Amino acid sequence: MTLPKTPSFSVAGKRALVAGASSGIGRACAAALGEKGAAVTLMARRASALDAIAGEMRLAGMTADILPIDITDIYKMQTSIAAKGPFDILVNSAGVARHSSATQTTPEDFDFVANLNFKSAYFLTQAVAKGLITSKKAGSLINISSQMALVGGIDRAVYAATKHAVEGFTKSMAIEWGAYGIRVNTICPTFIMTPLTLPTFENPERRQWVEDKIKLGRVGTVEDIMGAVQFLASDAAALVTGSALIVDGGWTAD
Repeated sequence: MTLPKTPSFSVAGKRALVAGASSGIGRACAAALGEKGAAVTLMARRASALDAIAGEMRLAGMTADILPIDITDIYKMQTSIAAKGPFDILVNSAGVARHSSATQTTPEDFDFVANLNFKSAYFLTQAVAKGLITSKKAGSLINISSQMALVGGIDRAVYAATKHAVEGFTKSMAIEWGAYGIRVNTICPTFIMTPLTLPTFENPERRQWVEDKIKLGRVGTVEDIMGAVQFLASDAAALVTGSALIVDGGWTAD
């Protein structure tokens, strides 16, 4: 009798585009895919930061190049992806937060957060999918969402709303593009220690709130996301689409 064999977590020979790659979760996702053999294109606004990260990856034996662009410039972003693609894998880690109580939200803050977290994420995912469909290639598209896509949070009405929206379009795109072999999923992290979350951790009351909600008793690190990205990008997740992979230490188990 022959035992079944686990599908490979390798993404060797694949091209990956990582948006928001200049720091935090995006940087870690780029390294995670590079470790598994992908040729990684790093995308963010800061060319100098991308150059430094790409240099580190190459020194570690990985393949990396850069695409310095602001993804909120949607037409330029789409043109660049069409010219440089197709990409087999997308990881969209570009995101922002402007926290305030719901009564204090300004239209300017609402638009700033929604434009990057929702609108740009939508059209970035669309742009990569178009390249795959035109090329008749399968692929894995991953949006970094949040546990706040499943719950609410103090001072996070706008942020949570944008992440709920990401979950909605991810499921709809997964339904539409499944026939092309394109999988679309999200990863929903808890609070991860990055420059984006530092203001929360510097507030003792907010930090206590976070630590009390995470059942495993610690905040997340970028390394906690790397295995999830490798899984969803690879053939190990060949039947996973329209799903949210929750990496929250038990926050949403209540």
